[in-house]
Amino acid sequence: MSFVTLDAVSAATPDGRRLFENLNLAIGAERIGLVGRNGVGKSTLLALIGGSRSPLAGTVTRAGTVATLDQTPDVLEGARLADLLGVGAAWDRLARIERGEGDALDLSEADWDLPARLDQALADVGLTGFDPERPAAALSGGQATRAGLARLLIARPDVLLLDEPTNNLDAEARGIVGKVLARWRGGAVVVSHDRSLLRGMDRIVELSSLGARSYGGGWDLYVERKAGEVDAAQRDLDHAEKEVRRVAREAQVARERKERRDAAGRRFADRGGTPKIVLGMMAERAEVSGAREGKLADKLAAEAAQAKVSAVARVERARTLGSDLPSSGLPEGRGVLAFEDVTFAWPDGPPVIEGLSFRIAGPERVAISGPNGTGKTTLIRLATGALAPTVGEVKLSVPFALLDQRAALLADDETILENFRRLNSAASQNDAHAALARFLFRNTAAHQVAGTLSGGERLRAALACVLSAAAPPQLLILDEPTNHLDLASIEAVEAALSGYDGALLVVSHDADFLDAIGVERTISLGGKP
Repeated sequence: MSFVTLDAVSAATPDGRRLFENLNLAIGAERIGLVGRNGVGKSTLLALIGGSRSPLAGTVTRAGTVATLDQTPDVLEGARLADLLGVGAAWDRLARIERGEGDALDLSEADWDLPARLDQALADVGLTGFDPERPAAALSGGQATRAGLARLLIARPDVLLLDEPTNNLDAEARGIVGKVLARWRGGAVVVSHDRSLLRGMDRIVELSSLGARSYGGGWDLYVERKAGEVDAAQRDLDHAEKEVRRVAREAQVARERKERRDAAGRRFADRGGTPKIVLGMMAERAEVSGAREGKLADKLAAEAAQAKVSAVARVERARTLGSDLPSSGLPEGRGVLAFEDVTFAWPDGPPVIEGLSFRIAGPERVAISGPNGTGKTTLIRLATGALAPTVGEVKLSVPFALLDQRAALLADDETILENFRRLNSAASQNDAHAALARFLFRNTAAHQVAGTLSGGERLRAALACVLSAAAPPQLLILDEPTNHLDLASIEAVEAALSGYDGALLVVSHDADFLDAIGVERTISLGGKP
């Protein structure tokens, strides 16, 4: 049974830009991972499924209830956890009855099973023991997201809609979201770039401007199928290039054959004795035949060239970054960064970091982990010198670059090329274009204004400016680089970092990302690995 069916659906942005068209999708009791490039319309599709938006064309049919995880709920003054869970009125009714103040209406409408369901839902999302009377404003962002999940579990809709549910969550909270979905027996559509979460899906739906394409199984099977498509694209390109050469050879043979026929015709005419009318007919027939053969050759050449262009585009989309990057020159064993018994506290506040010691030497790749609020960003600010330790010493011994989620080193009002030239003043125009092309900013793409780039494009441009410098920094510090990126952008960042030979210090909750970039050890904050 399908709870929601989309038939020939099209959608566009408010300014009229077409997102996708002729999309067909049926949603049953299954977990669907929805993937696609940023801006392709994933959030719009969720809105269409949930009914908060109407399609430009086509129909959306709902045979079940649909509910969306609200990660940024409007919290009214005085709201409690029970209100966030959507059971405030029912909770108050039971409280009145318990105090002996309930009336006949309270007794007739009381939800006697609510306390048990509420306790179970809170336990399922890791909020065991939380009092429903707790002020909603006292919840952290991660706790509010968990409360939103608990609200869905209590409501028990037929279909859950989740848009990037693990964004900004720490590893523990991410795991809870995965467990909730693993136990869910209804339908669920999950937009996410969290590959660990996507592994638990029953199928992956890839959204593009052409519609939705479904791949059975979770993330790993999807990757395997996509790898096969990349191989097929390369084979198609090889075939297209061979076809271009074949058509060119046959056209040349046809031209030479025509030239021989024309030469023979001229010799025949020169011998004389043939009526002019016959010669005229022969010449006209030869001209028509030649024109027809020429048009056919041109058509075949154009078709072969277009097939090659299409094949090149498919291979280009699959091309990875990170090859032939300049060396940072960081030798093995060279001291990079050291924290020696470092403690940091804000004035009149408790320690954010206390007694922390570690060293990074040579091209090590090190991750900083820990629950939200344990000082990961503070550690980065201490490492870069933006903060001074309250106690202890921080020694930074090599040139470094910091890339945060916004890639703030790029000036919004400058093009990518202008940013590159500003950050690498010794680079010539040709050097800059070559470096940016290595990161797939070719030709006019290098002239895009940085402020107009998507999150993934912006981070890729920042990496190009930093890693393609004549002398790249010997330490690269990344603060949650994959937040808000689509999966294609994350993979591009991973590929770029694979060609970097300096040291890495990375804050990230994305275990797949850390594994892909070759992190060798982890510094754990907050007492949890």
